[in-house]
Amino acid sequence: MARTKAAAPSTSTSSEKARSPSPDPADRPLGPLAVTVPASEREEVKVNNANLTELKNACDDAVKRFLSRPELFKQIYLHTDVRLALGWLSVFVAAGTAFYGYKVDFEKSKPVVTIGLIVYILLTVISTLYAYFIEGDTIFVGKRKTFSKRIITERITLSSSTTPVSKSSPSPSYSVSLHYVRSTNGGKTLLGRGRTKGAAPYTKFFDEKGVMNQEAFEKWVGGLVETSMDGKAA
Repeated sequence: MARTKAAAPSTSTSSEKARSPSPDPADRPLGPLAVTVPASEREEVKVNNANLTELKNACDDAVKRFLSRPELFKQIYLHTDVRLALGWLSVFVAAGTAFYGYKVDFEKSKPVVTIGLIVYILLTVISTLYAYFIEGDTIFVGKRKTFSKRIITERITLSSSTTPVSKSSPSPSYSVSLHYVRSTNGGKTLLGRGRTKGAAPYTKFFDEKGVMNQEAFEKWVGGLVETSMDGKAA
């Protein structure tokens, strides 16, 4: 009686690929929702509910405090540094021009004073254009480097604005636009990228006395950040 020889199990390439873990979860660093802020580190934030500027500034400050925690991102102050540099330079030009005009006779000082005035105006215009066209509504730019078998670099940019009352929005809202990039190999290899937008009424985060619910706000912002980190659009 012939015996049938059992076939040796074969290992297919497809099954190996199925068992291979996707690199995305391993490469995904810690998200904001995994960070717990101790109550002892919080200070009460209270604003005038009728003042939209105060409401927005309070939210902007809360974003910076939360996302710049040691576990998350290191804030980049490039826009602030540029505006400060242009501002101080214009002050020095104005002071130098005024001092020269004071020390030198009027007729002799006119050419230098005129040049100083033109430079001052140019610096002021450049600062205004930079704030409007380049910085825009950006309130936070952060960067983080982590190591998971390789060096991973993340960069996050967050802009905000106030959405006024309309038919579709019965109360003013805090609107956020977020751009996130995760890369390695010195930025040459893109691991992930996401853009997220979100809006929520100020009444969601501030009570009738103007006290801010920071935990609820951080959870909302953290959710938007993690959506971008996952490469999703919202």
